[in-house]
Amino acid sequence: MAFSPIITRLYGPEAFGVLGTFTAILAVLTPLAAFSYPVAIVLPKQDADAIGLARLSLGIALVTSLLTALALMVFNDAFVATFNLQAIEPFILLLPMAMFFMACKAVMSQWVIRKKLFKIKAKVAVLQVLWLNTAKAGIGIFAPIAAVLIVLAALGSMLHAFMLWSGIRHHPEGRMAWARTVSDEPGASSRELAWRHRDFAYYRTPQTMLNAASQSMPVLMLAAFFGPAAAGFYSLGKLVLGIPTTLIGHSVASVFYPRINEAIHNREDPHKLLIKATGYLAVIGLIPFGLVVALGPWLFSLVFGAQWHTAGEYAQWLALWSYFGFINRPSVGAIPVLQLQGLFLIYEVFSVALRVASLAIGFFVFESALAAVALFSLVNVTLNVLLILATLMAAAKYKHENAR
Repeated sequence: MAFSPIITRLYGPEAFGVLGTFTAILAVLTPLAAFSYPVAIVLPKQDADAIGLARLSLGIALVTSLLTALALMVFNDAFVATFNLQAIEPFILLLPMAMFFMACKAVMSQWVIRKKLFKIKAKVAVLQVLWLNTAKAGIGIFAPIAAVLIVLAALGSMLHAFMLWSGIRHHPEGRMAWARTVSDEPGASSRELAWRHRDFAYYRTPQTMLNAASQSMPVLMLAAFFGPAAAGFYSLGKLVLGIPTTLIGHSVASVFYPRINEAIHNREDPHKLLIKATGYLAVIGLIPFGLVVALGPWLFSLVFGAQWHTAGEYAQWLALWSYFGFINRPSVGAIPVLQLQGLFLIYEVFSVALRVASLAIGFFVFESALAAVALFSLVNVTLNVLLILATLMAAAKYKHENAR
Protein backbone atom coordinates (compact mmCIF):
# COMPACT_ATOMS: atom_id res chain seq x y z
CA MET A 1 0.00 0.00 0.00
CA ALA A 2 2.87 2.38 0.79
CA PHE A 3 4.33 1.88 -2.69
CA SER A 4 1.00 2.32 -4.53
CA PRO A 5 1.01 6.16 -4.74
CA ILE A 6 4.48 6.04 -6.30
CA ILE A 7 3.75 3.22 -8.75
CA THR A 8 0.40 4.64 -9.93
CA ARG A 9 2.03 7.99 -10.69
CA LEU A 10 4.76 6.28 -12.72
CA TYR A 11 2.78 3.83 -14.85
CA GLY A 12 -0.75 5.18 -15.37
CA PRO A 13 -4.12 3.51 -16.11
CA GLU A 14 -3.16 2.02 -19.51
CA ALA A 15 -0.19 0.07 -18.12
CA PHE A 16 -2.30 -1.19 -15.21
CA GLY A 17 -4.98 -2.23 -17.68
CA VAL A 18 -2.54 -4.39 -19.66
CA LEU A 19 -1.22 -5.91 -16.42
CA GLY A 20 -4.80 -6.55 -15.27
CA THR A 21 -5.56 -8.40 -18.51
CA PHE A 22 -2.46 -10.60 -18.13
CA THR A 23 -3.17 -11.44 -14.48
CA ALA A 24 -6.84 -12.11 -15.27
CA ILE A 25 -5.87 -14.82 -17.79
CA LEU A 26 -3.23 -16.19 -15.43
CA ALA A 27 -5.83 -16.46 -12.66
CA VAL A 28 -7.96 -18.69 -14.91
CA LEU A 29 -5.02 -20.92 -15.89
CA THR A 30 -3.44 -21.25 -12.42
CA PRO A 31 -5.93 -23.80 -10.94
CA LEU A 32 -5.29 -26.01 -13.97
CA ALA A 33 -1.55 -26.03 -13.28
CA ALA A 34 -1.69 -28.62 -10.48
CA PHE A 35 -5.41 -29.56 -10.49
CA SER A 36 -5.78 -27.91 -7.04
CA TYR A 37 -3.88 -30.76 -5.33
CA PRO A 38 -1.68 -28.30 -3.36
CA VAL A 39 -4.77 -27.30 -1.34
CA ALA A 40 -5.03 -30.92 -0.11
CA ILE A 41 -1.54 -30.87 1.46
CA VAL A 42 -2.99 -29.66 4.77
CA LEU A 43 -5.44 -32.56 5.12
CA PRO A 44 -3.50 -35.89 5.56
CA LYS A 45 -2.66 -37.04 9.08
CA GLN A 46 0.77 -38.29 7.97
CA ASP A 47 3.46 -35.91 6.73
CA ALA A 48 4.56 -38.58 4.24
CA ASP A 49 1.26 -38.30 2.41
CA ALA A 50 1.46 -34.50 2.47
CA ILE A 51 4.92 -34.64 0.87
CA GLY A 52 3.58 -37.13 -1.68
CA LEU A 53 0.86 -34.60 -2.58
CA ALA A 54 3.51 -31.90 -2.93
CA ARG A 55 5.49 -34.05 -5.37
CA LEU A 56 2.34 -34.99 -7.26
CA SER A 57 1.38 -31.30 -7.53
CA LEU A 58 4.77 -30.25 -8.89
CA GLY A 59 4.81 -33.10 -11.41
CA ILE A 60 1.36 -32.21 -12.72
CA ALA A 61 2.30 -28.52 -12.84
CA LEU A 62 5.37 -29.21 -14.95
CA VAL A 63 3.39 -31.25 -17.48
CA THR A 64 0.44 -28.83 -17.72
CA SER A 65 2.74 -25.80 -18.07
CA LEU A 66 4.65 -27.44 -20.93
CA LEU A 67 1.41 -28.44 -22.66
CA THR A 68 0.05 -24.91 -22.24
CA ALA A 69 3.24 -23.45 -23.75
CA LEU A 70 2.93 -25.82 -26.71
CA ALA A 71 -0.74 -24.94 -27.22
CA LEU A 72 -0.04 -21.21 -27.10
CA MET A 73 2.78 -21.53 -29.64
CA VAL A 74 0.55 -23.44 -32.05
CA PHE A 75 -2.70 -21.49 -31.56
CA ASN A 76 -1.33 -18.08 -30.57
CA ASP A 77 -3.02 -16.08 -33.33
CA ALA A 78 -6.41 -17.73 -32.87
CA PHE A 79 -6.24 -17.32 -29.07
CA VAL A 80 -5.38 -13.61 -29.32
CA ALA A 81 -8.05 -12.91 -31.95
CA THR A 82 -10.81 -14.85 -30.18
CA PHE A 83 -10.39 -13.07 -26.83
CA ASN A 84 -9.25 -9.70 -28.23
CA LEU A 85 -5.89 -9.90 -26.40
CA GLN A 86 -3.69 -7.87 -28.72
CA ALA A 87 -2.47 -5.77 -25.78
CA ILE A 88 -0.74 -8.75 -24.16
CA GLU A 89 0.26 -10.69 -27.28
CA PRO A 90 4.01 -10.05 -26.76
CA PHE A 91 3.76 -11.60 -23.28
CA ILE A 92 1.66 -14.67 -24.07
CA LEU A 93 4.49 -17.18 -23.54
CA LEU A 94 5.11 -15.82 -20.05
CA LEU A 95 1.78 -17.36 -19.00
CA PRO A 96 2.99 -21.03 -18.82
CA MET A 97 6.08 -20.01 -16.88
CA ALA A 98 3.98 -17.98 -14.44
CA MET A 99 1.58 -20.95 -14.10
CA PHE A 100 4.38 -23.24 -12.98
CA PHE A 101 5.76 -20.69 -10.52
CA MET A 102 2.29 -20.15 -9.05
CA ALA A 103 1.96 -23.92 -8.50
CA CYS A 104 5.36 -23.99 -6.76
CA LYS A 105 4.28 -21.11 -4.56
CA ALA A 106 1.02 -22.89 -3.68
CA VAL A 107 2.87 -26.09 -2.70
CA MET A 108 5.31 -24.23 -0.45
CA SER A 109 2.53 -22.12 1.07
CA GLN A 110 0.38 -25.13 1.94
CA TRP A 111 3.31 -26.94 3.55
CA VAL A 112 4.01 -23.84 5.66
CA ILE A 113 0.33 -23.71 6.65
CA ARG A 114 0.33 -27.43 7.47
CA LYS A 115 3.31 -27.04 9.80
CA LYS A 116 1.88 -23.75 11.18
CA LEU A 117 5.08 -21.87 10.34
CA PHE A 118 3.19 -18.60 10.02
CA LYS A 119 6.19 -16.48 10.98
CA ILE A 120 7.98 -17.74 7.85
CA LYS A 121 4.89 -17.05 5.74
CA ALA A 122 4.63 -13.49 7.05
CA LYS A 123 8.34 -12.72 6.72
CA VAL A 124 8.49 -14.01 3.14
CA ALA A 125 5.36 -12.08 2.17
CA VAL A 126 6.86 -8.82 3.41
CA LEU A 127 10.28 -9.37 1.80
CA GLN A 128 8.81 -10.49 -1.53
CA VAL A 129 6.47 -7.51 -1.80
CA LEU A 130 9.26 -5.15 -0.73
CA TRP A 131 11.55 -6.51 -3.48
CA LEU A 132 8.81 -6.53 -6.10
CA ASN A 133 7.62 -2.97 -5.51
CA THR A 134 11.13 -1.59 -5.18
CA ALA A 135 11.84 -3.05 -8.62
CA LYS A 136 8.59 -1.59 -10.05
CA ALA A 137 9.38 1.85 -8.69
CA GLY A 138 13.07 1.79 -9.61
CA ILE A 139 12.62 0.54 -13.17
CA GLY A 140 9.50 2.68 -13.63
CA ILE A 141 11.56 5.86 -13.28
CA PHE A 142 13.31 4.98 -16.53
CA ALA A 143 10.79 2.69 -18.30
CA PRO A 144 7.21 3.12 -17.02
CA ILE A 145 5.70 0.56 -19.41
CA ALA A 146 3.35 -2.40 -19.01
CA ALA A 147 6.08 -4.90 -19.94
CA VAL A 148 7.91 -4.13 -16.69
CA LEU A 149 4.82 -4.81 -14.59
CA ILE A 150 4.07 -8.09 -16.39
CA VAL A 151 7.61 -9.51 -16.25
CA LEU A 152 7.92 -8.63 -12.56
CA ALA A 153 4.52 -10.20 -11.83
CA ALA A 154 5.67 -13.46 -13.44
CA LEU A 155 9.01 -13.47 -11.62
CA GLY A 156 7.41 -12.47 -8.33
CA SER A 157 5.79 -15.89 -7.90
CA MET A 158 9.12 -17.61 -8.54
CA LEU A 159 10.80 -15.46 -5.89
CA HIS A 160 7.98 -16.10 -3.42
CA ALA A 161 8.20 -19.87 -3.88
CA PHE A 162 11.99 -19.87 -3.56
CA MET A 163 11.93 -17.77 -0.38
CA LEU A 164 9.32 -20.04 1.22
CA TRP A 165 11.40 -23.12 0.33
CA SER A 166 14.50 -21.48 1.79
CA GLY A 167 12.61 -20.56 4.96
CA ILE A 168 11.39 -24.14 5.41
CA ARG A 169 14.89 -25.55 4.88
CA HIS A 170 16.40 -23.26 7.51
CA HIS A 171 13.63 -23.62 10.09
CA PRO A 172 14.18 -26.52 12.56
CA GLU A 173 10.55 -27.68 12.53
CA GLY A 174 10.20 -27.51 8.75
CA ARG A 175 13.54 -29.19 8.04
CA MET A 176 13.14 -31.91 10.68
CA ALA A 177 9.57 -32.75 9.62
CA TRP A 178 10.63 -33.14 6.00
CA ALA A 179 13.74 -35.19 6.79
CA ARG A 180 11.90 -37.40 9.29
CA THR A 181 9.12 -38.06 6.80
CA VAL A 182 11.42 -38.94 3.92
CA SER A 183 13.49 -41.35 6.03
CA ASP A 184 10.96 -42.95 8.39
CA GLU A 185 7.36 -42.69 7.20
CA PRO A 186 6.20 -44.81 4.28
CA GLY A 187 3.63 -42.81 2.35
CA ALA A 188 0.98 -43.71 -0.19
CA SER A 189 1.85 -43.80 -3.88
CA SER A 190 1.17 -40.80 -6.10
CA ARG A 191 -1.60 -42.71 -7.86
CA GLU A 192 -3.27 -43.58 -4.56
CA LEU A 193 -2.99 -39.99 -3.30
CA ALA A 194 -4.37 -38.61 -6.55
CA TRP A 195 -7.38 -40.94 -6.29
CA ARG A 196 -7.91 -40.34 -2.56
CA HIS A 197 -8.06 -36.57 -3.07
CA ARG A 198 -9.69 -36.67 -6.50
CA ASP A 199 -12.46 -34.28 -5.40
CA PHE A 200 -9.89 -31.47 -5.65
CA ALA A 201 -9.30 -32.31 -9.31
CA TYR A 202 -12.96 -33.09 -10.11
CA TYR A 203 -14.66 -30.27 -8.22
CA ARG A 204 -12.20 -27.71 -6.82
CA THR A 205 -10.30 -27.16 -10.09
CA PRO A 206 -13.30 -26.39 -12.34
CA GLN A 207 -14.89 -24.38 -9.52
CA THR A 208 -11.77 -22.25 -9.07
CA MET A 209 -11.37 -21.80 -12.81
CA LEU A 210 -15.01 -20.75 -13.19
CA ASN A 211 -14.65 -18.33 -10.29
CA ALA A 212 -11.48 -16.84 -11.74
CA ALA A 213 -13.04 -16.61 -15.21
CA SER A 214 -16.14 -14.85 -13.93
CA GLN A 215 -14.09 -12.43 -11.82
CA SER A 216 -11.71 -11.79 -14.72
CA MET A 217 -14.52 -10.94 -17.12
CA PRO A 218 -14.85 -7.29 -16.03
CA VAL A 219 -11.18 -6.61 -16.81
CA LEU A 220 -11.31 -8.33 -20.19
CA MET A 221 -14.64 -6.77 -21.18
CA LEU A 222 -13.69 -3.29 -19.97
CA ALA A 223 -10.48 -3.52 -22.01
CA ALA A 224 -12.37 -4.75 -25.08
CA PHE A 225 -15.29 -2.25 -24.93
CA PHE A 226 -13.78 0.84 -23.32
CA GLY A 227 -10.00 0.44 -23.74
CA PRO A 228 -7.09 -0.43 -21.41
CA ALA A 229 -7.52 2.72 -19.27
CA ALA A 230 -10.97 1.56 -18.09
CA ALA A 231 -9.51 -1.85 -17.27
CA GLY A 232 -6.74 -0.05 -15.39
CA PHE A 233 -9.23 1.88 -13.24
CA TYR A 234 -10.96 -1.38 -12.33
CA SER A 235 -7.66 -3.18 -11.71
CA LEU A 236 -6.43 -0.52 -9.30
CA GLY A 237 -9.74 -0.55 -7.43
CA LYS A 238 -9.56 -4.32 -7.02
CA LEU A 239 -5.87 -4.14 -6.05
CA VAL A 240 -6.44 -1.57 -3.30
CA LEU A 241 -9.55 -3.28 -1.95
CA GLY A 242 -7.72 -6.60 -1.99
CA ILE A 243 -5.17 -5.30 0.52
CA PRO A 244 -7.32 -5.91 3.65
CA THR A 245 -8.12 -9.38 2.31
CA THR A 246 -4.43 -10.07 1.73
CA LEU A 247 -3.29 -8.64 5.06
CA ILE A 248 -6.04 -10.07 7.26
CA GLY A 249 -8.51 -12.27 5.37
CA HIS A 250 -5.98 -14.64 3.80
CA SER A 251 -4.02 -14.80 7.05
CA VAL A 252 -7.15 -15.75 8.97
CA ALA A 253 -8.03 -18.32 6.30
CA SER A 254 -4.53 -19.82 6.46
CA VAL A 255 -4.86 -20.35 10.21
CA PHE A 256 -8.54 -21.33 10.09
CA TYR A 257 -8.14 -24.08 7.46
CA PRO A 258 -5.88 -26.37 9.54
CA ARG A 259 -7.76 -25.37 12.72
CA ILE A 260 -11.17 -26.48 11.45
CA ASN A 261 -9.57 -29.61 9.96
CA GLU A 262 -8.18 -30.35 13.42
CA ALA A 263 -11.61 -29.67 14.95
CA ILE A 264 -13.25 -32.20 12.63
CA HIS A 265 -10.62 -34.82 13.49
CA ASN A 266 -11.18 -34.16 17.21
CA ARG A 267 -14.99 -34.10 16.88
CA GLU A 268 -15.25 -30.48 18.03
CA ASP A 269 -17.96 -27.99 17.02
CA PRO A 270 -17.08 -26.48 13.57
CA HIS A 271 -20.22 -24.31 13.58
CA LYS A 272 -19.04 -22.31 16.59
CA LEU A 273 -15.59 -21.81 15.07
CA LEU A 274 -17.09 -20.62 11.78
CA ILE A 275 -19.44 -18.11 13.40
CA LYS A 276 -16.67 -16.72 15.60
CA ALA A 277 -14.19 -16.22 12.74
CA THR A 278 -16.81 -14.72 10.40
CA GLY A 279 -18.08 -12.36 13.10
CA TYR A 280 -14.63 -11.03 13.90
CA LEU A 281 -13.90 -10.33 10.24
CA ALA A 282 -17.28 -8.62 9.80
CA VAL A 283 -16.38 -6.13 12.54
CA ILE A 284 -12.78 -5.59 11.39
CA GLY A 285 -13.79 -4.95 7.78
CA LEU A 286 -16.32 -2.20 8.51
CA ILE A 287 -13.77 0.63 8.75
CA PRO A 288 -11.54 0.11 5.67
CA PHE A 289 -14.32 -0.88 3.29
CA GLY A 290 -16.79 1.63 4.74
CA LEU A 291 -14.35 4.50 4.15
CA VAL A 292 -14.01 3.58 0.48
CA VAL A 293 -17.80 3.37 0.05
CA ALA A 294 -18.17 6.85 1.56
CA LEU A 295 -15.11 8.64 0.14
CA GLY A 296 -13.81 6.52 -2.76
CA PRO A 297 -13.27 9.14 -5.53
CA TRP A 298 -11.74 11.70 -3.15
CA LEU A 299 -9.44 9.13 -1.51
CA PHE A 300 -8.20 7.75 -4.83
CA SER A 301 -7.52 11.22 -6.23
CA LEU A 302 -5.66 12.23 -3.09
CA VAL A 303 -3.55 9.08 -2.73
CA PHE A 304 -2.93 8.01 -6.34
CA GLY A 305 -3.31 11.23 -8.31
CA ALA A 306 -6.12 13.09 -10.08
CA GLN A 307 -6.06 10.70 -13.07
CA TRP A 308 -7.39 7.92 -10.82
CA HIS A 309 -10.65 9.67 -9.79
CA THR A 310 -12.71 7.27 -11.94
CA ALA A 311 -11.05 4.32 -10.19
CA GLY A 312 -12.45 5.71 -6.93
CA GLU A 313 -15.97 5.65 -8.40
CA TYR A 314 -15.50 2.01 -9.36
CA ALA A 315 -14.07 1.31 -5.91
CA GLN A 316 -17.20 2.56 -4.13
CA TRP A 317 -19.11 -0.36 -5.62
CA LEU A 318 -16.25 -2.83 -5.47
CA ALA A 319 -15.89 -2.13 -1.73
CA LEU A 320 -19.34 -3.61 -1.07
CA TRP A 321 -18.37 -6.82 -2.85
CA SER A 322 -14.91 -6.88 -1.28
CA TYR A 323 -16.36 -6.54 2.23
CA PHE A 324 -18.47 -9.68 1.89
CA GLY A 325 -15.63 -11.46 0.09
CA PHE A 326 -13.47 -10.51 3.08
CA ILE A 327 -15.80 -12.00 5.68
CA ASN A 328 -16.37 -15.22 3.71
CA ARG A 329 -12.69 -16.31 4.06
CA PRO A 330 -13.47 -18.78 6.90
CA SER A 331 -16.36 -20.25 4.88
CA VAL A 332 -14.11 -20.84 1.86
CA GLY A 333 -11.52 -22.46 4.15
CA ALA A 334 -14.17 -24.76 5.64
CA ILE A 335 -15.49 -26.04 2.29
CA PRO A 336 -12.96 -28.88 1.67
CA VAL A 337 -13.02 -29.92 5.33
CA LEU A 338 -16.84 -30.13 5.36
CA GLN A 339 -16.70 -31.99 2.00
CA LEU A 340 -18.78 -29.38 0.20
CA GLN A 341 -16.70 -29.17 -2.97
CA GLY A 342 -19.36 -30.73 -5.19
CA LEU A 343 -21.94 -28.22 -3.91
CA PHE A 344 -19.36 -25.45 -4.32
CA LEU A 345 -18.94 -26.34 -8.00
CA ILE A 346 -22.73 -26.13 -8.57
CA TYR A 347 -22.72 -22.78 -6.76
CA GLU A 348 -19.94 -21.53 -9.02
CA VAL A 349 -21.75 -22.53 -12.23
CA PHE A 350 -24.83 -20.65 -11.01
CA SER A 351 -22.63 -17.70 -10.02
CA VAL A 352 -21.00 -17.45 -13.45
CA ALA A 353 -24.41 -17.17 -15.13
CA LEU A 354 -25.45 -14.32 -12.83
CA ARG A 355 -22.12 -12.49 -13.21
CA VAL A 356 -22.23 -12.72 -16.99
CA ALA A 357 -25.82 -11.44 -16.98
CA SER A 358 -24.92 -8.47 -14.77
CA LEU A 359 -22.02 -7.45 -17.01
CA ALA A 360 -24.10 -7.89 -20.17
CA ILE A 361 -26.84 -5.61 -18.78
CA GLY A 362 -24.28 -2.98 -17.80
CA PHE A 363 -22.48 -3.01 -21.14
CA PHE A 364 -25.32 -3.51 -23.62
CA VAL A 365 -28.35 -1.99 -21.85
CA PHE A 366 -26.84 0.90 -19.89
CA GLU A 367 -23.73 1.21 -22.13
CA SER A 368 -21.77 2.29 -19.07
CA ALA A 369 -18.63 0.84 -17.54
CA LEU A 370 -19.63 2.14 -14.10
CA ALA A 371 -23.09 0.56 -14.34
CA ALA A 372 -21.51 -2.77 -15.30
CA VAL A 373 -19.15 -2.61 -12.31
CA ALA A 374 -22.03 -1.67 -9.97
CA LEU A 375 -24.30 -4.51 -11.11
CA PHE A 376 -21.42 -6.99 -11.04
CA SER A 377 -20.57 -5.97 -7.46
CA LEU A 378 -24.15 -6.25 -6.20
CA VAL A 379 -24.49 -9.74 -7.69
CA ASN A 380 -21.27 -10.76 -5.93
CA VAL A 381 -22.52 -9.38 -2.61
CA THR A 382 -25.59 -11.61 -2.90
CA LEU A 383 -23.53 -14.66 -3.88
CA ASN A 384 -21.09 -14.23 -0.97
CA VAL A 385 -23.94 -13.94 1.53
CA LEU A 386 -25.48 -17.16 0.16
CA LEU A 387 -22.12 -18.95 0.39
CA ILE A 388 -21.64 -17.93 4.03
CA LEU A 389 -25.17 -19.06 4.94
CA ALA A 390 -24.78 -22.40 3.13
CA THR A 391 -21.48 -23.15 4.88
CA LEU A 392 -22.91 -22.23 8.29
CA MET A 393 -25.86 -24.55 7.66
CA ALA A 394 -23.51 -27.39 6.69
CA ALA A 395 -21.41 -26.85 9.82
CA ALA A 396 -24.56 -26.83 11.98
CA LYS A 397 -25.71 -30.08 10.32
CA TYR A 398 -22.32 -31.65 11.05
CA LYS A 399 -22.60 -30.51 14.67
CA HIS A 400 -26.02 -32.13 15.13
CA GLU A 401 -25.00 -35.37 13.41
CA ASN A 402 -21.87 -35.53 15.53
CA ALA A 403 -23.96 -34.98 18.70
CA ARG A 404 -26.24 -37.89 17.77
